[in-house]
Amino acid sequence: MILIKRIYEQPASSDGIRVLIDRLWPRGVSKEQAALDVWLKEIAPSTNLRSWFNHQPARFIEFSHKYIDELSHNPATTFLEQLVVESGNITLLYAAKDPTVNHAVILKDFLEMRNLRSRRTS
Repeated sequence: MILIKRIYEQPASSDGIRVLIDRLWPRGVSKEQAALDVWLKEIAPSTNLRSWFNHQPARFIEFSHKYIDELSHNPATTFLEQLVVESGNITLLYAAKDPTVNHAVILKDFLEMRNLRSRRTS
């Protein structure tokens, strides 16, 4: 199972493997508070894409397409997929304020679709 959660929320035992997916460390969060297992900054949108998007809801659909394209060519995606398979339960952590307009939502959907496709071909 893949969950998404703001890094500012309290860690829970149900989180499983906690993976920070932001390129930049979140403000005001200590390493102890974060309770991370992995910081996978390579999976975050590129600096150029992140700057262009600037958390503008009107750009979210186009941002989604561009980020999916980046994920399709990103070696960190394979690492994250392996982590999902091995652990069975991971939580993708992000710092963005909007819980529906952020890259974690896209990444979760991307991973779930790839997992579904790989099950069909197995």
